[in-house]
Amino acid sequence: MGGFNYVSRLAQNYPTSGIRAMFDLATGYPGAINLCNGEPNFETPQHIKESGIRAIEAGMTKYATEPGLISMREAVANKYTREFGYDYDIYNVMVSAGGVEGILLSLMAILDPGDEVIIPDPTYTCYLGQVLTLGGVPVRVPLYEENGFRLQPEDLEKAITPKTKAVIVSYPSNPLGAVLGWEDIEQLAKVIEKHNIMVISDEVYEKIIFDGRRHFSLSQVPVIRNKVLVVNSLSKTYAMTGWRIGYVVGTNTDIMRSMFKMQQAVISCLPPFIMQAGADAINGPQDCVEAMRRHYERRRDLLFKGLSGIPGMKCFKTEGSFCTFINIKDFGMTSWEFSKDLLVNAGVMTVAGSAFGAMGEGYLRMCFANSDENIIEALKRIRSYLTRK
Repeated sequence: MGGFNYVSRLAQNYPTSGIRAMFDLATGYPGAINLCNGEPNFETPQHIKESGIRAIEAGMTKYATEPGLISMREAVANKYTREFGYDYDIYNVMVSAGGVEGILLSLMAILDPGDEVIIPDPTYTCYLGQVLTLGGVPVRVPLYEENGFRLQPEDLEKAITPKTKAVIVSYPSNPLGAVLGWEDIEQLAKVIEKHNIMVISDEVYEKIIFDGRRHFSLSQVPVIRNKVLVVNSLSKTYAMTGWRIGYVVGTNTDIMRSMFKMQQAVISCLPPFIMQAGADAINGPQDCVEAMRRHYERRRDLLFKGLSGIPGMKCFKTEGSFCTFINIKDFGMTSWEFSKDLLVNAGVMTVAGSAFGAMGEGYLRMCFANSDENIIEALKRIRSYLTRK
């Protein structure tokens, strides 16, 4: 019995997060400036906190139904009815524990073992492991800097096989900072309609978008609307990361009903007081959202300008999200080596682009969801180290 390995093959082979590797390494370097975190440095707006407190005091501390509190689902349905111009109701909404669980529930509702799921490369880290957990087969499709890191319809089509069940897209993109325009959406929709595949569209950065751009969703294209599951979260928009509240929106009611059932196997339900605060965040004043967005845009410019003045740093100017993706190939080091070098010698935490897929090799991700002072100091440290290196 002593030699028996009780750890599952899934657990043994689960993809290790490159972001976690940096955090583990950074414990040995106190005082390092953290440009890793994709987390707002703002407090949750006061009116949202007060809503949660009132809900607790009102006794909203018992179990809720699996799909979520009616008031939260109504708030989400009304939001999408206003913004997308279609009629949504509560049966089109599944409340989830953040966007991460929203992705998982979406995959649980549509995926059978052996089904292929197309995942862009580079992209957010959790998708790969979630597909593997459910017995799916991840198929990576490359994103290229020369295309502004936008998924190209011809690259998507080349990756599709008879086993393809779905594609995961994430725009505005973490880690890339890229945004899709309406023409991009239309061209991708033609491929999706032709091959009759599902789309899981991660749109958690929808409100953090710059330079007068607009956010477009594949679910706004009528011919594929029934094939798109939109995953969103309150974490970024309302600085509610620790509240763990998100949702999935879809017009295919068979899939949504299946998702309601799948919640029984994961967390059963979210706390009602958190969902009530979420409803009041969506229904309440939105000036806080725009105020935070303006701060992010200014910090984007601060980081971009500072990095662009350092020889060898070639930045993609973030269009949406609070991530900057930087080409560091001129330094002749791997992404992990360079990221580790900046931590050890400059006291700045970054994320190796390879953490987000093989196509991320030669790049670095920095996040500007941080104070102006920390960004300025991080730039000073990086410039000082690289110029004397």
